[in-house]
Amino acid sequence: MLKVLHTRACLLLALLPVLALPSKADTIYQTTAEGRQRVIQRDAIVVHEDSSILVYKHFDLPDMRVEKVQLSKGSLPYTVITSSAEERQRIVEMWKHFGYTATVTDVDGKTTQVFDAYIDYYPPGGRGSLLESVPAVTSFPLLLENGGADVQDFSHIASVNIQNDEITLQLRNGRTEHGKYLMPTTRPAEARFLGITSRYNPSSEDVFDFSEPLSHLKSIVFQQ
Repeated sequence: MLKVLHTRACLLLALLPVLALPSKADTIYQTTAEGRQRVIQRDAIVVHEDSSILVYKHFDLPDMRVEKVQLSKGSLPYTVITSSAEERQRIVEMWKHFGYTATVTDVDGKTTQVFDAYIDYYPPGGRGSLLESVPAVTSFPLLLENGGADVQDFSHIASVNIQNDEITLQLRNGRTEHGKYLMPTTRPAEARFLGITSRYNPSSEDVFDFSEPLSHLKSIVFQQ
């Protein structure tokens, strides 16, 4: 855990020049009971609002990925200062500097660069609702060949090779781990590799435009 926190702290320091660049997206305020406005979220993109809810997406630094948040409108009102399409595109470009970037090759040989990558869990075949009870991760949990288990954060992985259900992790420290993907649930589910690509639409209600089952991938190479 300390290594992960150190890695994320170093990432934040490296991104300070990026954060200093002019960038502006939607800002969400809430009026307090005293009549003051407090900032709920900056650098967000609001994707839906009606009389009962407000939905926005933003980059969550602790989780290292783009996330969607739903706020229920109660007695204290929300105010949104919206941004232009160009400003929203700029904030998406900034998000790409925060998360994990990977070059993904599928079993057909197609290669895609994926930004803000993470793994999430869906019913088999990717049909139906997200398995909300199983959180998304930015790590690879493996059931090792020796019967043990290990979890490697994306920041520790140089590359992933997948052959059938066998996974090989090449770690940045030179070590190699072999095993099978360790699912975090006993319910029928599939692990999918997700993220955004260069074609991502800032106005999309989804927080990804790339989604492939790990079983359909051949390799994942993480950018250092």
